[in-house]
Amino acid sequence: MNTLLVTGGAGFIGANFVLRAVARGQRIVNLDKLTYAGNLDTLASLKDTPLHHFVQGDIGDRALVARLLAEFQPQAVINFAAESHVDRSIDGPAEFVQTNVVGTLGLLEATRDHWRGLDETTAAGFRFLHISTDEVYGSLGDAGYFSETSPYAPNSPYSASKAASDHLVRAFHHTYGLPTLTTNCSNNYGPYQFPEKLIPLILARALAGEPLPVYGDGRNIRDWLYVTDHCSAIERVLEAGRVGETYTVGGNAEKQNIEVVNTVCALLDQRRPRADGLPRASQIQFVKDRPGHDRRYAIDAGRLRRELGWSPAHSFEQGLAATVDWYLDHQAWVAKVLDGSYRMERLGQ
Repeated sequence: MNTLLVTGGAGFIGANFVLRAVARGQRIVNLDKLTYAGNLDTLASLKDTPLHHFVQGDIGDRALVARLLAEFQPQAVINFAAESHVDRSIDGPAEFVQTNVVGTLGLLEATRDHWRGLDETTAAGFRFLHISTDEVYGSLGDAGYFSETSPYAPNSPYSASKAASDHLVRAFHHTYGLPTLTTNCSNNYGPYQFPEKLIPLILARALAGEPLPVYGDGRNIRDWLYVTDHCSAIERVLEAGRVGETYTVGGNAEKQNIEVVNTVCALLDQRRPRADGLPRASQIQFVKDRPGHDRRYAIDAGRLRRELGWSPAHSFEQGLAATVDWYLDHQAWVAKVLDGSYRMERLGQ
């Protein structure tokens, strides 16, 4: 049976990946620390399946990782585990360094030692796939795109910690021969995203009748990628990616933040209009910008398309409509997430 060790598999992207993998009949060993953003409710449908084995723990716990590798003998390790919110990294960068840098180092060391003990055929097929972000490349001007050859220029504690983890993965391949792969993706959105990120935050605050905060002038640009499209790219890279290589993953959907917020508002006006009849865009409030806020990200996913035949299946309009519908249909999930540890307040000022 094909077995994968997935770290961070109770988080947003990781859980979406796990749900898809189990539906395909893969066995998943899911290691997650269950910080504020990890949510086992997302994986409730897998409670009774023998294909999903959940373990609460830290990727930096070398002994635990070594035990899981020895016990389950996975064909690959897929590392989603990370502290991932820029605003939180501004308030507390040390936790991001501990998880994203020190934790990734521990995971790499345990995986390297396990891989070295495999027989030749099994070792040749083994993979370590590291999930990263386009934010490691810094801020683009009005033109151009990030690609696999873009220089690293991180501007936030979060992106700096992810850049460091990317470099460690590269170093473990070139120094020790560990068969690694890395993906750097654009902004994900879709079901099960923690409501500190832009789209679910705007949805939650709009439905609660609260102001919708938009940083600065609202014209910062991101390339938006529907989460299941990202998962399909990861699946394809794991299946056919060249060892030691990096692949940038984007949704071909550059949007200004204010465009995204206005579109969410319009979709809610259609589906859940305000009782007073006012448009939800009337709740928009421009606020002081985030420190070090990168102006534009955009991804050239040409290598994925040319070499592996991948392209996103969802337009931004399709994905955003599906996302709004999912959140409206799963308000109980949102309510349980907003349990008191996070109340949609502004972070990272």
